[in-house]
Amino acid sequence: MSDLRTQDAASGSSSGSRRRTWAELLAGRVERQLRGPGRGHRLQDSAVHLLRRHLNLDDLLLEVEGPACKTLCLNQLGDPGASANLSSSFIGSALRDQASRLGVPVAVLSSQTVASSIMQICSSNGEPTHRVLLNAEQRKKLSSVLEVAQYLLAHSMFSRFSFCQELREVQNFLLLEAVWHLHVQNIVSLQELLESHADTQAIVAWLFRDLCLLCEQMEVSTQDTDIAQAMLSDFVQLFVLRGFQKSSDPRRNMEPERMAQLAIAVLRRMLIFALEALATGLQDESPVYKAVKCWFGMFCGHTFGRMMSTDCPKRFFSHTLTQVLTHKPVLKVSDAVRLQRDWSFAKTHPLLSSLYRRLFVMLSPEELIGHLEEVLGTHEVNWQHVLSCVSTLVICSPEAQQLVQDWVTRLLARAFESCDLDSMVTAFLVVRQAALEGPSVFPSYADWFQASFGSTRGFHSGSKKTLVFLFKFLSDLVPFEAPRYMQVHILYPPLVPSKYRSLLTDYVTLAKTRLADLKVSVENMGLYEDLSSAKDVTEPHSQAHQDVEKAIAVFEHTGKVPVAVMEASIFRRPYYMSHFLPALLTPRVLPRTPDSRAALIESLRRADKIPPSLYSTYCQACSSAAEKKPENAALGTKTEAICVEPLGLLAAALRELRTTMTDPTQYDVFSAQMAVVSERLSSALGLGEEDGSFEESQVQVNIFSPELEPQDQQVADLLLTSFCQNLIAANGFTPPDRQGPWAAHFVTSLCGRRLLPIVLTRLCQLLRHQGPGLSASHVLGLAALVIHLGECRPAVPEVHVASPAPVKSLPLPEFLSSLLTLRTAEASLFCLKFCTAAISYSLCKSSSQSKDILCSCLSPALMKKFQFILFRLLSEARGPLSQEDTAGPPWKLLCLPSADWQRAALCLWKQRTFQELLQEKEFHLTYRDWLQLELEIQPEFDSLSDMERWDFHQWAIHEHFLLKPSEAGGCDGDMQTACTVLVDVLIDFCQSLRSYNCLENSDLVLSCTGNRDIFSRLQEMAADLEQGPVAPQRCSPSQGHFLFRVFRRRLQALASGWDVAARLQRQQELLVYRWILLGLPPSILVGSPQNKQPATPDCTEFFHLVNSELRNFCCHGSALTHDITVHFFRGLLNTCSQSRDPSLTANLILTTCQTECPIVVTSALLWWPRLEPELHTRWRRCFQGPLPQELQRLWEAQLFGKSCLSSDLASPPPGPAWVSAAALHFAIQQAEETRIKSQLEKLNCQSEELLVVLFFFSLMGLLSSHLTPHAVDFLKAVDICAEILRCLDKRKVSWLVLFQLTDTDGGLGQVLLRLAPDPYIRLLPFAFYSLLSYFDEDAFIREDAFLRVAVDMYLKLICLFVTGETSAVSALAGRSQELQGQGDPVGLIIKARHFLLQSIPRCPEKSFANMAELLATSGHCDPEVSAALLSRHQAVSDDDLYQEPHLF
Repeated sequence: MSDLRTQDAASGSSSGSRRRTWAELLAGRVERQLRGPGRGHRLQDSAVHLLRRHLNLDDLLLEVEGPACKTLCLNQLGDPGASANLSSSFIGSALRDQASRLGVPVAVLSSQTVASSIMQICSSNGEPTHRVLLNAEQRKKLSSVLEVAQYLLAHSMFSRFSFCQELREVQNFLLLEAVWHLHVQNIVSLQELLESHADTQAIVAWLFRDLCLLCEQMEVSTQDTDIAQAMLSDFVQLFVLRGFQKSSDPRRNMEPERMAQLAIAVLRRMLIFALEALATGLQDESPVYKAVKCWFGMFCGHTFGRMMSTDCPKRFFSHTLTQVLTHKPVLKVSDAVRLQRDWSFAKTHPLLSSLYRRLFVMLSPEELIGHLEEVLGTHEVNWQHVLSCVSTLVICSPEAQQLVQDWVTRLLARAFESCDLDSMVTAFLVVRQAALEGPSVFPSYADWFQASFGSTRGFHSGSKKTLVFLFKFLSDLVPFEAPRYMQVHILYPPLVPSKYRSLLTDYVTLAKTRLADLKVSVENMGLYEDLSSAKDVTEPHSQAHQDVEKAIAVFEHTGKVPVAVMEASIFRRPYYMSHFLPALLTPRVLPRTPDSRAALIESLRRADKIPPSLYSTYCQACSSAAEKKPENAALGTKTEAICVEPLGLLAAALRELRTTMTDPTQYDVFSAQMAVVSERLSSALGLGEEDGSFEESQVQVNIFSPELEPQDQQVADLLLTSFCQNLIAANGFTPPDRQGPWAAHFVTSLCGRRLLPIVLTRLCQLLRHQGPGLSASHVLGLAALVIHLGECRPAVPEVHVASPAPVKSLPLPEFLSSLLTLRTAEASLFCLKFCTAAISYSLCKSSSQSKDILCSCLSPALMKKFQFILFRLLSEARGPLSQEDTAGPPWKLLCLPSADWQRAALCLWKQRTFQELLQEKEFHLTYRDWLQLELEIQPEFDSLSDMERWDFHQWAIHEHFLLKPSEAGGCDGDMQTACTVLVDVLIDFCQSLRSYNCLENSDLVLSCTGNRDIFSRLQEMAADLEQGPVAPQRCSPSQGHFLFRVFRRRLQALASGWDVAARLQRQQELLVYRWILLGLPPSILVGSPQNKQPATPDCTEFFHLVNSELRNFCCHGSALTHDITVHFFRGLLNTCSQSRDPSLTANLILTTCQTECPIVVTSALLWWPRLEPELHTRWRRCFQGPLPQELQRLWEAQLFGKSCLSSDLASPPPGPAWVSAAALHFAIQQAEETRIKSQLEKLNCQSEELLVVLFFFSLMGLLSSHLTPHAVDFLKAVDICAEILRCLDKRKVSWLVLFQLTDTDGGLGQVLLRLAPDPYIRLLPFAFYSLLSYFDEDAFIREDAFLRVAVDMYLKLICLFVTGETSAVSALAGRSQELQGQGDPVGLIIKARHFLLQSIPRCPEKSFANMAELLATSGHCDPEVSAALLSRHQAVSDDDLYQEPHLF
């Protein structure tokens, strides 16, 4: 400008005419202007306009005369170095002076000066144009300018309007950070800047471009991240606030409305950019990916947390969700049906899933469902976005499952009510999408379809119109849907009335045709194929291998052929024969010990489910495979290599899950990652194995030998390790009560049909077998896992504990508690640690919840084990609590690296909440509980010494439980009650699977696995009751001894009958009874003398036990075992020592035995050689006299038996005859060489009764030779019976009465029935026909009752064979060829039948008396023999009609 002025002056002077200056021109102009009102104001506006449009401010300031320093300060306004010493007031003064010289308002001049300085700053340093952030130098310069601008604004020397106008012209060169600084420092708001621009599209494009650049640069630049975050947050807040606020005044001006439109347009533009970028596919770490990730990150509570009201963000989130759901609705419904399996949560882009989760934060699940309904009802939608949103909703919201089900129910009701196709489509798409996420979050499609249409309550069952609508809809889906869904529709068809059955058959035909086109067969579906996964249908041979592995696993746990396999062999035979059996019978090298696969094959073969030819081919191929074993040795390595990738992906997903533990309360973030884990888990376990319901009602776990496949164990270890690490990480940030439901969600994912048995088996390995070796972090993690698994009890079946002993089912919490054993010192200490950690975690997690909820989380067994082991190991806990601790549970103490577990356990014991829990009845440690747990301890591995253990037992029994009231688990001070409970628990323990292997040797019942010191306590307490100061508490005779009361009660509870299972169970029980009786004082068997005269002890209870039980199971034929016999006679001697007349007492007891319990007498005769020395010695030492008369009579009977076998004359038999016969029978059995014929000749002068009873005893010996062949020689027993039978026949003594004994018989009959076990009496028909060849041919004629007895024995023999009771005697038939036909029940029946059919025609008329009654009850067993008997009887009756009457 100055150069132009100099040139003009020079030219003017040279031409001779001077040109006027700018001031003169203005002055002249002013003089020529007419003066008028407002003229000065108009001139001023014109000058301002001229300056703003055409002049450079710096040049203008140079032309204005003034102080040099003031001009300099204005030129260097944006230079902080040059203006550092210049105050804002000085600069303002300079601007005021210059404005007065120019004649323009100072506000206008100041605004233009500041705007010019800002532009210089933004364009300085030659920075690239594609930037939105200032560098450090620019930021420093801008700060100086804004400081001056604030001063000018505060002193009314700044025009916001003029400033906006200036910036509008250079908008494209303005950096976004500069605009943000102007906004936040209140120089001029962003709204003012935007509203000053007339071109809305241009301003939207500018903001969109700069916001995208800001998002990109924020992910790249680390030093400017905070500024960029603040910028983006402020901009988004402003746009949301201005775009989505509700106006209280509907008559507002248009400017705010324009701002709202502009804000919505910018936000929409950013969202569309992000959605389109996702649709085209994004590469990780690309600039666009970073921009989209950054923009979606703005949808969070941190961004909108400073807003006073949530109404605007809520409307913005709803609007955004609508835009997402309706963005580019180009997909048809048919596309959605075909492609929706690729839109599951795990397959949705993580950025889109994160956007959904962030939108869900502001909206409740109910609002989300309502919004989805509204959008689907009023807009064309993008089905991919809608269905991926549904997947995210059911994954991330625990309440969504029920809400989605209710929504689908409403859709179905609307669809069938008005045949609304849109509602029907929406319902099916939503259900299928939710079912893709697995049964842990939504029921499978098969279950939903069956529940919705498989009953008369379905919406389709209203009329024919609704049925037609349903099948028309299903038919329309056929060309597009996956084969899985058609298979569901075929296998679980809708319930259709018979008259409309054609609708269903038409659809099934159509669906099967489509499946055939897809080369998928319903018949070839796998047994365990998952119909809800909608994954690609696997090839039948591939699915068959998976079915085989699953069937083997089920068979291994149950011991039975799986139901699915048996059903397939009948109803799905093509798949079973063509695919399943070939996969099962894959040739291999058979193991030496048959494994589960071999056992399953054998079970199927026995059930005729494998064709013989196929089985033969399999066996030959296996034999050939043994020779080629080295060639296939690397197969296992290959299989392991194949499994590495799925396991690696699962491990990576679990590591990513651990990163979410920094804030475990973010449930949506955790749920999203858990969905990825579930996807990887399904791949690691095999396709479709995890989904679906439990096939069995119980989970099978073998606790004694838990085994897992290597891959299954690796999966379980990954999951359990991840849970432990996540728990430790979460505890580092927040206590359990504020961690949210992440742990419950994690554990729920472990409760699937395929995974839960694996997890429980691994827990069994860790807790039961490896517990003491676990680290502290593992103890804490697994303890918390057990608590959460216990909470899942309603959702999982009971655990079927498989073992060699009888199995039992346990609820899940009780099963987990049972894994904690106490056998050794190390196991006890681990149990203390684990229980302390589990209870502390539960108390800490549920600190703010009610006591009922807390009780439901804790297992009573866990609480009781904690109390037991605490009392046992820490004597400080045995005393009364001095003061309860009000502090929280010691969970924090346990999380420390150097945790003191015993101190933590005592701290928990003293904790007030814990003591309040112990008041609940279910948590009481009762006397019975204490005994059960104490019996588990093995003394040789106990942490307590023998003396410490005795002290603990004394405290527990006499000080703690004996005096406690029964309501609190004690004994009410009653010693008999304490003994009764102890005996009951002791028997239960001996019968349990812990001592299962020791029961055959009853002497080792507790020495193998139990704390035998407990039995010592029983002996001490029983002795106190018998002799000690508490003897007056002894029960009255009417009540009986406590020991026999326990026996009687337990025997009544056992199953009755003579089947093998019932007999073995009863025998096992009685073995324990015998062991207990032998360990207690023998006086219990006999009792104490009563006060009345004569002093007869009461042996009723022992006699009853012998007659009803011990006679059948604990005996040798017709005698009890030696130990119980000796114990009884020792009791007899003890009782006699307390009597005033010992001989009388002994005689009375033995006389009573002869009538009430004769087997005691025969037992004394059998064991007399070993019994007599002790009796003689003790009697002479105690009473100094001869043996009592009855004992002397036993000695005489023994002497009689021996004399009969000697060459001397036989001694006279003492009475009664059965005693002498028993003595003779035992003497014959014990003799090495027996000449029975010559010995029987010595009995010619003896009574017939003695011979008959001797024959009875010989029959018992014959049966013993079959039942216990190692004890009695069969041939010898037969010879003895034959010779006695000949002797009887020779003397014409009837012996048939022995085969007609009944309970109603008195005298000798009743005695004989009590001398033999009931199984022997039942097998008398077998003994009868075993002697068939020795029967007298004239017996039918000589004895009228012979035919009836023979027929009765034959019919009973058939019944015994049918019921299987002859199986015990059939084993002898195969021992020797010479015994063929004698020990074989079938051969014996054949001989007996032939004998009867030959003998019946020869029998006299009297032989058929009462035969009709016999045939009426059992004649159906052999119709031919019955017909022969009836025919012969009828013939005899007809002959009588033609005989002449005898009148005289």
